[in-house]
Amino acid sequence: MADPTYPPLDTLKPIAPGIWIVDSGPFSAGLPLPVRMTVVRLAGGDVWLHSPTRFSEALRREIEAIGPIRHLVAPNIAHWTFLAEWQRRCSGATLWAPPELRRRMPVRRSGLRIDRDLGPDSPTEWAGDLGQTSVPGGFGFREIAFFHAVSGTLILTDLVLNLEPHKLPPYLRPLMRLAGATAPDGRAPLYLRFLVRLGGREASRAAAALVALAPRRVLFAHGAWFAHDATPALRRSLRWLIR
Repeated sequence: MADPTYPPLDTLKPIAPGIWIVDSGPFSAGLPLPVRMTVVRLAGGDVWLHSPTRFSEALRREIEAIGPIRHLVAPNIAHWTFLAEWQRRCSGATLWAPPELRRRMPVRRSGLRIDRDLGPDSPTEWAGDLGQTSVPGGFGFREIAFFHAVSGTLILTDLVLNLEPHKLPPYLRPLMRLAGATAPDGRAPLYLRFLVRLGGREASRAAAALVALAPRRVLFAHGAWFAHDATPALRRSLRWLIR
């Protein structure tokens, strides 16, 4: 049976100095998807969690061995499902999200407490470590992208899906190819490309700015991340948006 995930799961994997990923899943959002969290240790020693995956005490202890968890980041309106548990177990952490997330009814019903809004510029808490870019869309969609300049790592969420066909169930392979979300040149799926195009020139300029960063690697939530030749791979994946 096809396994879309990237074992070992729910454990830290070093990517570059000060950066780790945690692969998890499969997460079902209508189809089985691998899902990924990015962990950054800031210069002051605090730890920043991007798009937290499922919680476990073992994983929390492993992360806190590298520093105290101080920031929980929901980078867009879709990636918030696991945050409530992390928030309960990491009482000293601030939860950050795009302003659109707090207006979603499922979020309001969940009791999730959003502490701070993410904007186009990095807050003082991590401005020395991470730059950020806001990519707007329509119908309340917005994704905040982050760039760790010291390691040359760009951290995305859903702006790129790069699902490897051999890891998907056979019935999904042609559908994901048609959606343009399969490796080696995966893009955002069709529905998300539609939403982000509604962001107009601002979204296009933001995408061009991401490519102009010339990242050495690109991380994202679903699929095989760009470990090599990352800038040309990113340019291909965002060609639908850059005018």
